[in-house]
Amino acid sequence: MTRSASLVLASASPRRLELLRQIGIEPDAVDPADIDETPGKDETPRQLALRLALGKAGAVAPRHPGAYVLGSDTLVAVGRRILNKPEDEAEARRMLALLSGRAHKALTGVAVVAPDGRVSSRVVETRVRFKRLSVDEVNGFIAAGDWRDAAGGYKIHQRAGGFVTDLSGSFSAVVGLPLYETRMLLEGLGWRQEA
Repeated sequence: MTRSASLVLASASPRRLELLRQIGIEPDAVDPADIDETPGKDETPRQLALRLALGKAGAVAPRHPGAYVLGSDTLVAVGRRILNKPEDEAEARRMLALLSGRAHKALTGVAVVAPDGRVSSRVVETRVRFKRLSVDEVNGFIAAGDWRDAAGGYKIHQRAGGFVTDLSGSFSAVVGLPLYETRMLLEGLGWRQEA
């Protein structure tokens, strides 16, 4: 079995590329989208995750005619409050204080644009609970720098994994890409992996 068309990952995230490789999918190209990620007025976290995934795939697809284009976006939310990537240590500390001892949602939107223009998408929601964090744990975490370039100020596959007391949903979605759902979206639109 051969692949019918090339696959383009519309993301600059090294984690998404690593996750695809983990299940044997090697994109033919990586072409990050540059779109405005500012939440709209009254936009829910779920709506934002889906809009950004669709926006990334849609922005990159015209640059790669005849290819399947995969876009994704992960965000962390406490209620309706969206926790983006912290800009500095102080913001990362505020986020950790908010996540400490409570549950939150990691929402990952995934969208695929097929060569014929068909689009398939979904949002995967994972519920994550952190232990109550001590001052020493927060200080160590901040010093290690794991908060950088991470939605909600943490990367679950690194140091923050030791804070998780409960997880319901897709672990890989929290890292950045729900692997099962991504494969199903691709295959549902006709993409086939080389045997």
